[in-house]
Amino acid sequence: MKKGDPLQTARLAGMLAAKRTADLIPLCHPLPLSLVEVLMEARPRGYVIRSRVRTTGRTGVEMEALVAVATAALTLYDMLKAIDRAMVIESIALHEKTGGKSGDFRRDVEARASAREPKVEARASAREPKVEARGSARERKKTRG
Repeated sequence: MKKGDPLQTARLAGMLAAKRTADLIPLCHPLPLSLVEVLMEARPRGYVIRSRVRTTGRTGVEMEALVAVATAALTLYDMLKAIDRAMVIESIALHEKTGGKSGDFRRDVEARASAREPKVEARASAREPKVEARGSARERKKTRG
């Protein structure tokens, strides 16, 4: 690739975006983040993107995790659009959150089993908070006709 390794570039973009969430989302305040991870898992038709974010503050960091996943997915699209402009970014969702003013949240496992698997998930926490977000950039096969 002319621009470099798309996966590593997307990981870095996601981590940087998590740190700049307050600059991107109106009324979202800056937080001291103690951990930002962006992980990419290859699947037959694309990638699942996950983000885990933690803060020592007493607030949730779900927005930071969601922004990390969305930005990583958009970066993959940008770097791979010359190969396939029909790529799809889909299903960004909070997976798990602990701590913060609104308390804990965990996406219902049964609901996930009955529905289509979310392509993007997020986890967040405030007591040694963590947020994990997942997403996917799915490649669509081009048909020639």
